[in-house]
Amino acid sequence: MNYSSPEWLQSMQSFAKDAWNESQFTQATAIQNESIPFIVEGKDVIAEAPTGSGKTLAYLLPMLNSIDSEKKNTQVLVLASSHELVMQIHTEVQRWSKGSGVQSAALIGGANIKRQMDKLKKKPQLVVGTPGRVYELMSKKKLKAHEIKTIVLDEADQLLVSEHIQTVQDIIISTLKERQILLFSATLPPEVEKTAADFMKSPEIIRVKEEEQKPDVEHLYISCEDRDKVELLRKLVHLDQFKGLAFMRDIGNLSVYAEKLEYKGVNLAVLHSDAKKEQRAKALKGYRTGDYQLLLATDIAARGIDIPEINYIINFDVPKDPAAYVHRAGRTARLGSASGRVISLVNPVEEKRLKKMARDHEFNLQRITIVKGKLQYR
Repeated sequence: MNYSSPEWLQSMQSFAKDAWNESQFTQATAIQNESIPFIVEGKDVIAEAPTGSGKTLAYLLPMLNSIDSEKKNTQVLVLASSHELVMQIHTEVQRWSKGSGVQSAALIGGANIKRQMDKLKKKPQLVVGTPGRVYELMSKKKLKAHEIKTIVLDEADQLLVSEHIQTVQDIIISTLKERQILLFSATLPPEVEKTAADFMKSPEIIRVKEEEQKPDVEHLYISCEDRDKVELLRKLVHLDQFKGLAFMRDIGNLSVYAEKLEYKGVNLAVLHSDAKKEQRAKALKGYRTGDYQLLLATDIAARGIDIPEINYIINFDVPKDPAAYVHRAGRTARLGSASGRVISLVNPVEEKRLKKMARDHEFNLQRITIVKGKLQYR
């Protein structure tokens, strides 16, 4: 047993202990230490912790430990809002369930539903999916809701919004009355918490502050006019060792700017909600393997990408919602990995908004320029 193993791991099954020791983690994170004992007790949990602080493992390990692998029915359901996040979670499920006998399946919209039905015939004990596809398969009686004893809402603030809320509630109502519900997110606005309280039983509320899990991130900005942003992004891509994720709000603009950047010789991939499942998977695979230095994305990507090598986040458009800025920034300097930079390209209006965000969320913001291919601090 590794000397650094957390106390809660002692009571878990041997596969969990083996996976922990194999991972070579030096210690558990704050969100893991605070939430796992409650989850093991069977309590409902609402947990808020910074992006990259180990939230997925905080619910996954106790869930996998609680599953009876002898019973061939779905016992745990994890809901997530995007294809990318579902696949990311499922990858972690496969990694941490090794040797447990637990079978799992990923269910996402846009994929072949007949293949997914075939997966469900194998009676996976754990299912990860997007709400629309999960509910569709429940309605077809292919996924037995009444057998599910635990539901996890990953990035709950994105699930409890008008687009998904009704479907999520329909799924929850379909499950066992004595179910356990776990909500995890980097940001949990009061209205989301209030909505969640309607279908939870006296949840334990856990908040891990940013300081406890502070990633090494610089927050920088370049003042410019909108017409200069494409050229500035091209220059940033040529910084030494650049591996970047650039965010834009509008899908239409993203396609236009992608063409301009490609014309200027930038090797990039694009990721947005209108792209087909195969296109999104190909873009991510090429980005992971280093075929592309730059991934140009809308905010959908902020929820499902966990690539430790990302060292630059570029805000081509500054988000209006501070929570979106937090999620974007969380794609770099993942817990235990190297440092990162968030660089916002701002027109005068965006500059004011960004400075207000920095004041409200207490992060240091520095102005920079690019001189001879290098960043120069002002």
